[in-house]
Amino acid sequence: MSRLVKTTWFKIIILLLVLLLVCIIVAAATIKGSSPLTTVTGTIAEPLSRVSSSIGRGFTKVSHFFTSSEKYEAEIKDLKDQIVEYQAELAEYEQTKQKLELYEDFLEIKENHQDYEVVPAVVIGKDSSNSFTTFVFNKGSVDGVSVNDPVIYGKGILVGVVTKVSPTYCVVSTILDPNISVSAYEVRTRETGFLSTTTAMSSESLCRLSGLERTTSIANGGIVCTTGVGGVYPRDLIIGTVKEVKNDDKDISSYAVIEPSVEVGELYDALILTSFDGQGSSSAINQE
Repeated sequence: MSRLVKTTWFKIIILLLVLLLVCIIVAAATIKGSSPLTTVTGTIAEPLSRVSSSIGRGFTKVSHFFTSSEKYEAEIKDLKDQIVEYQAELAEYEQTKQKLELYEDFLEIKENHQDYEVVPAVVIGKDSSNSFTTFVFNKGSVDGVSVNDPVIYGKGILVGVVTKVSPTYCVVSTILDPNISVSAYEVRTRETGFLSTTTAMSSESLCRLSGLERTTSIANGGIVCTTGVGGVYPRDLIIGTVKEVKNDDKDISSYAVIEPSVEVGELYDALILTSFDGQGSSSAINQE
């Protein structure tokens, strides 16, 4: 028994009983009309009730928070869906706009060149090593496209030539490809030469009109077009503008640096010229 009295738990129990007795006495002395037990119970229960009420309000707020969170998540999802829908509409608008511009060019070319047969085409791929020299278009042999068909842009700007054809697509080498050569002339002076380029010039989106005399009258700003010689390209397709004239260090000739009229690196669609008067003919065309 003496051991039990000395334990900490026994002391705590005695202390609690003393505190309870004090509460009974205080309640009895301060509150009239109530039994001591009721008073003590109320005295003890009131703070517990307050704590319980506070906890309840807290759970209500938490519940409201989760409800609001779900509502906001639903609204965010709706907004994201609307953004995707608007993006799709914008993409469709841009595609439609580009098609209309392409068809307008197509109609104008047909009006001015009754002999032209053209196929509108869209770029679906580029050479990963050099996006300026080779493109893949979405039209092939089933659309009437053949190797050596010239490719033009706008109202008659030369882009390049078809070098490979499959049933559903074709590969086009542009005028910035060092392997491509085009007979060309400068409009004002009527001086002729051949259009070509080098790897270094191609990287700067430039080509050159070579084979000019050292006494050439070609000047900066001159317009260079196709001659029609060789039967691959029709006459008077616009190639570009003379940027400067230089003497060739390999011989006694000169050449003109040409800036193409089409931004080849920004090309997304074009017209493939499948037929024209003189196509396949190797005879020279009168340039007078």
